[in-house]
Amino acid sequence: MSTNVDQNNRPDYDQVLQDIADYVLSYRIDSPLALDTARNCLMDTLGCGLLALRFPECTKHLGPLVEGSVVPFGARVPGTSFRLDPVKAAWDIGCIVRWLDYNDTWLAAEWGHPSDNLGGILAVADHLSQKRLANGDAPLTVRVVLEAMIMAHEIQGVIALENSFNRVGLDHVLLVKVASTAVTAKLMGANREQLLAALSHAFVDGQALRTYRHAPNAGSRKSWAAGDASSRGVRLADIALRGEMGIPGVLSAPQWGFYDVLFSHTNKDLALKPEDKRAFSLSQAYGTYVMENVLFKISFPAEFHAQTACEAAVTLHPQVKHRLHEIERIVITTHESAIRIISKVGPLANAADRDHCLQYMTAVPLAFGTLVAEHYEDAFHAAHPIIDVLRDKMEIVEEPRYSREYLEADKRSIANAVQVFFVDGTCTEQVAVEYPIGHRRRRAQGISLLEDKFKANLCTRFTGQRSAEIFALCKDQAQLEATPVNRFMDLFVI
Repeated sequence: MSTNVDQNNRPDYDQVLQDIADYVLSYRIDSPLALDTARNCLMDTLGCGLLALRFPECTKHLGPLVEGSVVPFGARVPGTSFRLDPVKAAWDIGCIVRWLDYNDTWLAAEWGHPSDNLGGILAVADHLSQKRLANGDAPLTVRVVLEAMIMAHEIQGVIALENSFNRVGLDHVLLVKVASTAVTAKLMGANREQLLAALSHAFVDGQALRTYRHAPNAGSRKSWAAGDASSRGVRLADIALRGEMGIPGVLSAPQWGFYDVLFSHTNKDLALKPEDKRAFSLSQAYGTYVMENVLFKISFPAEFHAQTACEAAVTLHPQVKHRLHEIERIVITTHESAIRIISKVGPLANAADRDHCLQYMTAVPLAFGTLVAEHYEDAFHAAHPIIDVLRDKMEIVEEPRYSREYLEADKRSIANAVQVFFVDGTCTEQVAVEYPIGHRRRRAQGISLLEDKFKANLCTRFTGQRSAEIFALCKDQAQLEATPVNRFMDLFVI
């Protein structure tokens, strides 16, 4: 056979894509725990978005691309008066949800925030509900939104269990794009071929790099990257619904596919050795596992690998608050993932830089007894030089057990320990926290606090009466599930 021609036999769609499509189109969600958790997740995610509207660096990104434009049946952006096309609405909702790094988290070989997908889900569901109502059809209900959230969580989370995109320099928002593409295509009425085509385009896109999450380039793009990815998912779903053909071998095509180009290690000649080639490892079928086990950020608007360090620092605050200038060193014992992504020294250039710095996120609660979003702002940092003094005295130590149990399926700990040593030779006890309040092992303790967080966030944007009305609806599982999406979104319009 000649070596200067290609075999042009079009393959079947990669099995990874087929598995996602079949899950989205066929799986029946009947887990009460998943639905209840999704309800709490919806509350928390919307609350995080409302809180972010207090920050001009976030709100400057919101609204129509052409000022004053009006979109028929436009999707609403909670806490604003905007009515936008679903693609831009998904961008805006995803942006506010992620801005403060306060929504839910999933930690495995890859990291991420599955509720970032709410941008696409809510935008599409609101637009379709209004359109259906105008056509005399029944609108979608919030139950449909909850089911889409569960599926998006599952797609993003199961792929993340054993596949590390960060180790090849890719950002986890790739999985937001894939999950949002899948579930919004279903909401739009995609058949199997259309859904497969949409998914193939999600993978064939050039994927975002993690540059903007790491020193010395950390910046505010990490706060809107997920909104951008969810919005792209909506756009790709729409393209597929218009009849655009797919790329069946997008993952596995030799040389040109995702695995060879972006997911495998290459040598200097860009020729892959057999041992360098990698494909996705999927250890379990899609179901409702991820939503049932998702991690809620309850106590602190902080990157999740630092949550337990913040909690330990708050515990130590009463012992050190009057002795800050007597501190000789601070030892933070942590796990490998925290070291790899949020341990940094040197100047911190912006709020996004600070909320991805383990040392900063520990120093603030040590000194002040708490950590809130305003503590990352330039003015606060400049007014309190003690923060950088404490950072300079910190030592980071990896505990192998913490790193191991972070990945163990029956544990999934996110452990940190903090101990403070003084110049006179005395020290505090080592305070270790292995599971944050939002972890499933502490879920019972956390839900009432999650509800308090939601109520507080509602009050940053709405009157007490409106806030109480929204909270009462969100507390009632049956009533919430039966509520039309357009009526639910009416409650969040300014």
